[in-house]
Amino acid sequence: MYQYNEIDQKLVDERVAQFRRQTERFLKGELSEDQFRPLRLRNGLYIQTHAPMLRIAGPYGLLNSKQFRTLAHIARKYDKGYCHFTTRQNIQFNWPKLEEVPDILADLAGVQMHAIQTSGNCMRNTTSDHLAGVCVDEIEDPRPYCEIIRQWTTLHPEFDYLPRKFKIAVSGALHDRAATQLHDIGLHLVKNEAGVVGFKVLVGGGLGRTPVIGQVIRPYLEKKYLLSYLEAILRIYNLYGRRDNKYKARIKILVKETGLEEFTRQVEQEWQQTKDTLVLTDERIDAIKTHFAAPPYDQAAALDESLAKHQKDNPAFATWFKYNTANHKIPGYRAVFLSLKAPEVPPGDMTDTQLDAVADLADRYSFSQIRVTHRQNLVFADVKQEDLFSLWQQLDQLKLATPNIGTVTDMICCPGLDFCSLANAGSIGVAKEINEALDDMDYIHDIGDVKINMSGCMNGCAHQSVGHIGILGVDKKGTEWYQLTLGGSSENEAALGERLGPAVAKNEVTKAITTILDVYVKQRLEEESFLDMVKRVGIDPFKEKVYANH
Repeated sequence: MYQYNEIDQKLVDERVAQFRRQTERFLKGELSEDQFRPLRLRNGLYIQTHAPMLRIAGPYGLLNSKQFRTLAHIARKYDKGYCHFTTRQNIQFNWPKLEEVPDILADLAGVQMHAIQTSGNCMRNTTSDHLAGVCVDEIEDPRPYCEIIRQWTTLHPEFDYLPRKFKIAVSGALHDRAATQLHDIGLHLVKNEAGVVGFKVLVGGGLGRTPVIGQVIRPYLEKKYLLSYLEAILRIYNLYGRRDNKYKARIKILVKETGLEEFTRQVEQEWQQTKDTLVLTDERIDAIKTHFAAPPYDQAAALDESLAKHQKDNPAFATWFKYNTANHKIPGYRAVFLSLKAPEVPPGDMTDTQLDAVADLADRYSFSQIRVTHRQNLVFADVKQEDLFSLWQQLDQLKLATPNIGTVTDMICCPGLDFCSLANAGSIGVAKEINEALDDMDYIHDIGDVKINMSGCMNGCAHQSVGHIGILGVDKKGTEWYQLTLGGSSENEAALGERLGPAVAKNEVTKAITTILDVYVKQRLEEESFLDMVKRVGIDPFKEKVYANH
């Protein structure tokens, strides 16, 4: 993974010192709330319902064991013993004291972490595929380009105050696991007719109250023009994006109102004037790639014969292996998912004890590295097959081995009213109730791949618009109601879910979900997935049953 040089470290250290002075001035009354607000936001600090919330950057979802131990330390010393992993591969603490936030940032800087640009109207954390570098369907590892983009976006002076927040995602595989079509800019590594790898560029995607699927603005872009083309897009957005209405300020609205053809013309015109002033050289790319060299894999790992025996002798292990591990490009290795979706735990939360333990396990089993997924789970990307049984036993003790990756209980869930000042409705309690209703693991596995995404407000932090089943909390005269959508997807064939019907009351949500799943089980064709069934029959069969007694 990328290691800071002296310039990187100096930048982060100076940012900590700067924010410490700003916080002290605010606490002394020398800065007003309006003056302090943009300063704290640029350092990842929100003011939520009960306390400040600090969002920490997880660059393209890649962390190491030392950083995990620092997160555990922060959870113990400054928070209430836990942290939360988000859909953008970031980390959040929900209970820090404002006066202690500079100390937290200083601790983070000591392990090459920060909270710079994790909020505010700026370019946010660049995200990527959690299986980058190890997946079998990869064209090229996208992480070096994510790092190049990270360095380019950090404190970029021209784009320091954009009309609204701006998000970039990069995928290097045939299967899009980075939700690139739902970002302001999505980048796919692709090959042209000559077999040369470059980028397909998408623009104008986004979720929130106006969800939009991104469109291709350039089918193929040479690598050397990556940053200059991104800069051209940002310049057009910065010039013409609306600043008079925050609900219409995202680039997706600009692209929609301008039209893709005209927007493309504007970008291309801007790019032609500047493309040779910011050229990404092969030497620069190769230098960054050295930070992502393959670890020292054991070539003898492929000779292991213990896995089949463990699967035969232990059905629980065999089930976990099926759902919580993935193919690896190196024979004898697997990628292992650590489920942060145990039934009794808010999705995405980890305790300080778990953080420390996972750091130890990463050192032992996966070259000291941990990855964060877009569905609020973790990944050990490089585990020997011969170590899987032992690792499973230890994860099980930590309650990190629930065999539900890709199933209906692998829910994405935002904090909702429990923490978020923007929320209209609760999420965590509803998720817990759904989990309790779906406590039969055999039934869950029979249902197969069903992704439930639930948000407590229109901001859509949990991506409800693209869930196979989406749940959106809304406020109706002070009471909590929930709109349901079906048929969304954030993968290759990205789609927005279709609204099922009127919102349902909070006490009816779980029943509605179990009814939807029951309709699927009874009416599916053999081997037909939930998403395929919704595409085939539409939402009417589900709507009829859910609203039968309304």
